[in-house]
This record gives sequence, C-alpha cells and structure tokens, in this order.
Amino acid sequence: MKILEDKKLVRKTSETEIEITFNLYGSGKSRIETEYKFFNHMIEELAFYALFDLEIKAKGDLAHHVIEDTAIVLGRLLRSYLSEIRYPLVRFGYSITPADDALIIVSIDLSGRSFFNSNLSIKRTMIEDTASEDLLHFLRTFSENGRFNLHILQLAGKDDHHIFEATFKGLGQAFRIAKNRDNGRESVTSTKGSL
Repeated sequence: MKILEDKKLVRKTSETEIEITFNLYGSGKSRIETEYKFFNHMIEELAFYALFDLEIKAKGDLAHHVIEDTAIVLGRLLRSYLSEIRYPLVRFGYSITPADDALIIVSIDLSGRSFFNSNLSIKRTMIEDTASEDLLHFLRTFSENGRFNLHILQLAGKDDHHIFEATFKGLGQAFRIAKNRDNGRESVTSTKGSL
C-alpha cells in the first residue's frame, strides 16, 4: 500500500520535453525512457534501491539538456513530497556500496538546503552512451532542485562504470534510510526545532 499518492510533473522547453511520475514511498518499480541507455540504467538502480516508483519519458535536442532537465523535474517532485510530509523523518541517510573494484560512500541530509560534494575520479569521457560529465551534473542538479545535501566519496575504484554504479545504488540506499519516519520523535529532526 502506498503511503502517498503518485505525483506527476511535466516540463516543456524549447530544448526538452520531460514527463515524470514519482512516488517517494513505492516498491522500486521504474520505467525510464530516454535515448541514453546507461543513464536509464543508473536511474533504474536509484529507483530500485530507494524504493521509489518512477516513470520517466524524456526527449530533447542534446543529451546534456535531457539529463539536466530530468534532474530538475525529479528534484522538484522530491521537494514537493518532502514539503507535504507532516511527521519527522530520519532525515539522514548513508551507504557504503561496493561494485566490484569500486567502493563509494554516499551520505544525504534531507534538510531543505542543497549542497553537493564529490571526489569521484572519473577518467573516461563517455560511459557506454552517456557522458560522465552529464552523470555528475545530474547528481548536482538533483540535489540542488531537491534541496538536499549530497556527499559522494570514492574510497576505491578504477572502472568508471563500476564507480557510477556504486554511486547510484548507494544514493538509492541512502534515500531508503533518510525518507523513513523517525518513530522516536514527535517533531522535526533538528535541535533548532526547524529545518
């Protein structure tokens, strides 16, 4: 049973057309339709490990615009969900995720404030059919529009495919923790009493 209803948002510009249906408290099902197979795969991993239900239809003139605008819309949907929740969340989520040679720490704070930090050491310009730069830009733009802190630390890894795979799986696992209700509290998870 879903806790909250699905949310849908469409963004049309002269460069892109993005349509996303999202549920923060889903079962990990996704249908991602962009022209970029590796990007699709990474978003499927994120949804699966976060237990998001996610449908994305995205097209546009350039890969960079499609991936960036997908991050904008997904971030805005996340922010919309978080603004409606009236109970305290765990708020913080983290993971230490291996993918063969890669080992990545991801930590998030659903604070309502965006911050992005990453030390990923990516050597290849392209991962399959997707630019590495665009994947990094997705992560930054998602955190900015979702208004959450996102830190990504690479502890090991030489294969760029594995580095990104561990990163997106780890981000999903971090969300799976942070979005939970904090049953030990009656008010917001902050000593200030407000986020």
